[in-house]
Amino acid sequence: MAVKYGNKASEKVERAMHEMKRGELKSGNSDKTVKSPKQAIAIGLSEARRAGGKVPSKRSPSSRSSK
Repeated sequence: MAVKYGNKASEKVERAMHEMKRGELKSGNSDKTVKSPKQAIAIGLSEARRAGGKVPSKRSPSSRSSK
């Protein structure tokens, strides 16, 4: 199986998952607590993108609806 993410990205996702499990991860400007693991992964990946890590680009909405 190929590696999808770089080291920096996997560290950010791991940190976000730990924060979510402890109930400390907040989403965006709303200050709502993140409950979903998928949402925690998305937050970790977006932080890794901002930090310049190796992360695949976001999927476009049109490619999601055609599958």
